[in-house]
Amino acid sequence: MDSAGSDVAAPAADGRHLAPTVARSVKVLVVGAFGVGKTTLIRAVSEIEPLSTEERITTASVGVDPAFPEKRTTTVAMDFGRITLSDEIALYLFGTPGQRRFWDLWAGLAEGAVGALVMVDLRNLDASFEVLDQLELQTRIPFAVVVNEFPDSPSYPLEDIRAALDVLPETPVVTCDARDRSSAIETLVSLVEHALQRQSALAGQGLPA
Repeated sequence: MDSAGSDVAAPAADGRHLAPTVARSVKVLVVGAFGVGKTTLIRAVSEIEPLSTEERITTASVGVDPAFPEKRTTTVAMDFGRITLSDEIALYLFGTPGQRRFWDLWAGLAEGAVGALVMVDLRNLDASFEVLDQLELQTRIPFAVVVNEFPDSPSYPLEDIRAALDVLPETPVVTCDARDRSSAIETLVSLVEHALQRQSALAGQGLPA
């Protein structure tokens, strides 16, 4: 699979239906802490009008959810989008709510998923530890770590971030700007390649994926 965002296949001419060449649909989970950019990434890459369950943040969340002055809405159920990644593969993206009180939804949303994008905000790295623990506890699916580069984020070498998060050497750790379609697509390519390689390796060992 070519990782260049410009080589992503076009959907069918009407923009709603898959191209007739698509032979495989792949479900991908997009997870991360509150305010990390999951909805933004799905909106950036989706070739269809994304489904969003964004609601305005009210005073009822004070003291319950993290406080981000610039954030006025939040996902309360899920986000959904689709992208035709190649002539043969289409991705269906399911974004999860970031607040801990919604984490029970993750197991259901992850059913049938080939893998997960774990979005990380270096301004609040501690929140990512809980996300990774919850993902591994509830799903046990392969994942890639995506560092969303906010304008005021600190900068660290990727290997230092890998060490801080204590993820396996084979787990992709990449950076992206969730607002930029090409950048976001490259992270999806990294995840899908990793997940398919893992499936192939397990199949070669006679183990279930």
